[in-house]
Amino acid sequence: MKIVVDFDVCASTGACTQIAPEVFEVRADGYLYILQESPEGANADLARQAADMCPTAAITIEE
Repeated sequence: MKIVVDFDVCASTGACTQIAPEVFEVRADGYLYILQESPEGANADLARQAADMCPTAAITIEE
């Protein structure tokens, strides 16, 4: 799997960081960072949940 974020659409709400804090991080500069571009195991499951819950649909998962 690979996480893809459309940064033009991302609002950096932090919803993904609450679901998968080891995969996503919104830093002090207000931008989202992907900490694990290809997570495995439990983090992969959490990344999928974060993509589903993204309020702007900016996160997609490539299998």
